[in-house]
Amino acid sequence: MGPKDARATPGLWSRNFGLFFVARAVARLGDTMLPVAIAAGLLQHGYGAGAVGLAMASTVASFAGLVIFGGVIADRFGTRGLMIGADLVRLVTQVLTAVLFFSGRVVLWEICVIGLVNGAAGAVFQPGVASTVQRLATDAQGANGAIRVAESAAQLGGPAAAGVMVGLTSPGGVFVAHAATYAISAVCLLLLRLPAQPPGERARARAVSTFRADLVEGWREFRSRTWLWSVIAIWCVYMIAVWGPITPLVATEVVGEHGPGAYGLVNSALGAGTVVGGLLALRLRPRRMLRAGGIGMLLGFAGFPATVGLGLGVPAMAAGAAVAGAGMAFWGVMWATSVQTQVPPDVLNRIHAYDVAGSLAMMPVGQALAGPAAAALGAEGVLMVAAVTSVFVFAALLAVPAIRNLVRVDATPLGGSAAAAIQGERDRQTS
Repeated sequence: MGPKDARATPGLWSRNFGLFFVARAVARLGDTMLPVAIAAGLLQHGYGAGAVGLAMASTVASFAGLVIFGGVIADRFGTRGLMIGADLVRLVTQVLTAVLFFSGRVVLWEICVIGLVNGAAGAVFQPGVASTVQRLATDAQGANGAIRVAESAAQLGGPAAAGVMVGLTSPGGVFVAHAATYAISAVCLLLLRLPAQPPGERARARAVSTFRADLVEGWREFRSRTWLWSVIAIWCVYMIAVWGPITPLVATEVVGEHGPGAYGLVNSALGAGTVVGGLLALRLRPRRMLRAGGIGMLLGFAGFPATVGLGLGVPAMAAGAAVAGAGMAFWGVMWATSVQTQVPPDVLNRIHAYDVAGSLAMMPVGQALAGPAAAALGAEGVLMVAAVTSVFVFAALLAVPAIRNLVRVDATPLGGSAAAAIQGERDRQTS
């Protein structure tokens, strides 16, 4: 399928999709500010890389451990109310964190507990994202690409703004701004009117299935797709050895050597790269989406940790981050669209939850080990190991036939023709 086959794209911008688009973009703006606030705030109060890693890992660990249950709940009871509630919980926790930093009373275990609550709220929120895209958009790849570009544009300004706010006020100011983004997201979702689900699905989930049965069904659907669980298995290695350590170590290295403003600049460069990757994903329509996304990651990612590990200076680090961001965004759109269009709608929230949980399960392990690994090898050494490992990880993705040979399925919203398209594609691939 060529670049000009995006015939459904003009119908993408409905009022409802616009509200969802704004909700995701604004929430992402706040999320990109958070690492700067956490790193700068804890470093200002005498904590080191290990503490930064633990604070970040607390949110991810809670999220990864609970998101599967969030997927079952979303399939049984709907998504919009759960997503609004999750935003309101995180609004409260971020205000509380701001109070702690403004008061100067910053205790690591309290920050970690707040992170655990945030992770739990995110676990309730996230499963509904995939099915909401499918219900609002006629073109899943176009919708994912548009959201990715918006989130990436937010990342351009978010880290830099956070660095300025830390310098002018304190990390507490960043948390106030982060809380405001959750408020805006909740309002947008409150105004959202989702199209009706296919008749009978929600009633069946409530009246026929048990919670445990839905959980088991989601697992069975997940493991039946070799391309899906293979990516997740490989991603576990990526999270332990690459992304998990990179997150706190890049923060502490850049902030420690060049200040919060430089770290904000590097993150903004990462955001600029993801804008480019999202735009490419809007334009390019490869027949084998995961193959194309894997090639993008293989060619572009390793330079990011390598430039920081080698201490090449802020411009080189920003360039490495920009290239890595382009590869990450392109892969992200290819992956999200594959999951949304290859999986039947009535199990999509659960499959998405298994996808997210598996993708992130090992990230807190990598984050928590960042401090001890840096103590043993030096932060620069750990980042160089991460760069080399990333090459092998993405090569492994392309080495799995079920991943590199998966053929795209284009679907329409509300599930009916999507399910037919999925089954038809399965029949063609097995015939």
